[in-house]
Amino acid sequence: MHRDSNCIFCRIVSGDAPCARVHEDALTLTFLDIFPVSRGHTLIITKEHFSNVFEASGDALAAVAMISRRIALAIRTELAPEGLGVFQLNGVAAGQTIFHYHMHCLPRAPGEAFLLHGRTRAADSDLQEVAMRLAAAVAAQR
Repeated sequence: MHRDSNCIFCRIVSGDAPCARVHEDALTLTFLDIFPVSRGHTLIITKEHFSNVFEASGDALAAVAMISRRIALAIRTELAPEGLGVFQLNGVAAGQTIFHYHMHCLPRAPGEAFLLHGRTRAADSDLQEVAMRLAAAVAAQR
């Protein structure tokens, strides 16, 4: 499995960087964004390093899509947002800032500014609390 030692997401996958983990399977890792747009802003990443959708394998893309639905259901159950954005960005012009294939699940409320990246770091205690709630909701889906 290819990893890039300069990539923060690869370091998270290898356990060399921390995260508020929600779910993990053979091909994906899901955790909360530390600079969330909203409470519950979740990232689903491939465990293997692919820079973007153009490089990702079909199996990795399918795995991210499948878990994105499960994460969306968990967010709806636990956080009850009025809306949920599911986004994937490719290239600087599209707003990609971490060049490792990933999907954003963004809880949304009416009237919120449309942002894809937050500016303020979330409190670790809040990240861990939300991650535990979402992890339990994902596990309950089985």
